[in-house]
Amino acid sequence: MSIGEPLMRPTSMLFRSLMAMDVEESLRANPLDAVLLLGGCDKTVPAQVMGAASVDLPSIVLTGGPMLSGRFRGRAVGSGTDVWRAMEARRAGRMTDDDIEELEGCINRSAGHCMTMGTASTMACVMEAIGLQPWGAAALPAADGRRLHEAEKAGARLVAMARDGGPRPSQVLTRQAFENAIRVNAAIGGSTNAVLHLLAIAGRVGVQLDLDDFDSLAAAIPLLVNLQPSGEYLMEEFSYAGGVPAVMAELRTHLDLDVTTVDETPLVDRLSEARSHDPAVIASIATPVQPAGRGTAVLHGNLAPSGALIKVSAASDRLLQHRGPALVFDHIEEYLAVVADEDLPVTADTVLVVRNAGPRGYPGMPEIANLPIPERLLRQGVTDMVRLCDGRMSGTAYGTVVVHIAPEAAIGGPLGVVRSGDLVELDVPGRSLHLEVSDDELSRRLAAWRPATPHAPRGWVRLYVDHVQQADRGADLDVLVGASGAAVPRMPF
Repeated sequence: MSIGEPLMRPTSMLFRSLMAMDVEESLRANPLDAVLLLGGCDKTVPAQVMGAASVDLPSIVLTGGPMLSGRFRGRAVGSGTDVWRAMEARRAGRMTDDDIEELEGCINRSAGHCMTMGTASTMACVMEAIGLQPWGAAALPAADGRRLHEAEKAGARLVAMARDGGPRPSQVLTRQAFENAIRVNAAIGGSTNAVLHLLAIAGRVGVQLDLDDFDSLAAAIPLLVNLQPSGEYLMEEFSYAGGVPAVMAELRTHLDLDVTTVDETPLVDRLSEARSHDPAVIASIATPVQPAGRGTAVLHGNLAPSGALIKVSAASDRLLQHRGPALVFDHIEEYLAVVADEDLPVTADTVLVVRNAGPRGYPGMPEIANLPIPERLLRQGVTDMVRLCDGRMSGTAYGTVVVHIAPEAAIGGPLGVVRSGDLVELDVPGRSLHLEVSDDELSRRLAAWRPATPHAPRGWVRLYVDHVQQADRGADLDVLVGASGAAVPRMPF
C-alpha cells in the first residue's frame, strides 16, 4: 500500500503499522530470497523496514530521492518549510493569494520527496547511516541520472545477498548501528519523527533502545548540516556537498566503524574517501553550524512523565527557558476556528496547548503541533511561541514546539487535565516540562478525568486504538513488536 504524506487522511501515521504488516505478510507469504525496499515519502521507509525486519530476509533500502531545489523570485525555497513561512506571511498581510499561487508553481519542480530536511529526507539519511541504504544514495535528487546507476548497483548487490543469505536486517540493525544513526540524525538536524521510527524499528529486532538514548547519545554532536528548517540550504546542495558520507566522515570519532552494512566495503574504508566539498552546507566538527546539544532534546516532568521532544535547532533561543499561562484546546479544529479572532485571550508569553492528538487520541498522531501563530500577534511581529502537543510536527516545520508528549491526553496523561490559565514552565537546558500546580491538585484532576468515546467500533482504527503503544515506545502496535522470520525457506539457485 502507499502512504504518501500529502494524500493520506486523517494522517499517514495511522497507517504506518498497517503498511508494515502488509510488507511483512507479503514477504512471508511468497518464496522470496531477498527484498529491495523502494520508498520515499514519508512513513513508507520506516513501514517497509519494520515489516522486513520482522521477516528478516536480506534487505536493501533504496529511497526515491528528494526534489530539485525550488526557486522563487531569485531565492531558493524548500517544500514544507517555506510553505509554513508563506502561509504565516499571508495571514499577516505580507503576501497575497497571487503570491502564494506563484510560490506553489515554483516550489516543487521535479519528482521526489521533500527537499528540506523533513522526515522523508531524514529517514533516507538515517537508513544510510544505519547501514541499510547503499553508501551515498540518500541525498541524490530524484531527477539525477545517478539514481538509475544506484538502482542497478543495488539490484546486483541484492542478488549477491540472496545467494549468500545475508546480511539480514538483524545483522545490520545492531545497537551500535542505531547509535550511529542517532548521532547522524543530530548532525543533520533530522526530524523528530525519526525518534518514533527508530524506536519502532528497534522493537522489531529486539534492540534495547529508549527515548533518553536520543538525548544522551546526541549530547556531544553539533549540527553540521546547514539545511532548512534548521538552516539555509536544501537537499540538492547537500548531495553536491558530499551527503551522508561527508557527515559521517566528520563524525568518525563518534561512530562505531565496525558495524555491518549492506555494502561490501567496510565502513572504515568508506570514510577514508569521504569529505565535505562545501563547508557552507556541510560544516566541519570544529566549526559547526550550531554547537553540540542542539539536536532533539528529551524533556521530562509532571507534564511528560514518559517524555516529550523538542527540536532545539529549529526553536527560538529566547523561548528555550520560558514560563507562561496556558491556553488550552481539546482539538486542533477548535484552535483553528478561533486563531483569527481579534479578542483571543493570548499574548506572546502564552503557552498554546492542543491535546487529544496522540496515537489513540486523534487517532494516529497528526502533524499539527506547529500551531499557526494567532493572527493578531503575527501583525504585531510575533514569529514564535511555545506550543505543546501530544501529536507530531512535520520534519519540515520549525518553532519552539514540544511534541510527542507522553502519556497522551486521550489515555489520561497529565496534558489532558491542564486548564487555561495554568502556568507552564519549559526549561530545555534543564530538560524539564512542568505544570505549576501542586501534586495534590494534579492528582485530583487526574482522578476526575474520564476518557472520550472510542473512535471506531470495528476495522483497522479499532485495532489500532486498542493496540498502539505510546510515543515513547515508537507508536507501533504491541502485537507487531518482534520478529517471526520467513515462513518459506530460501530457495536454492
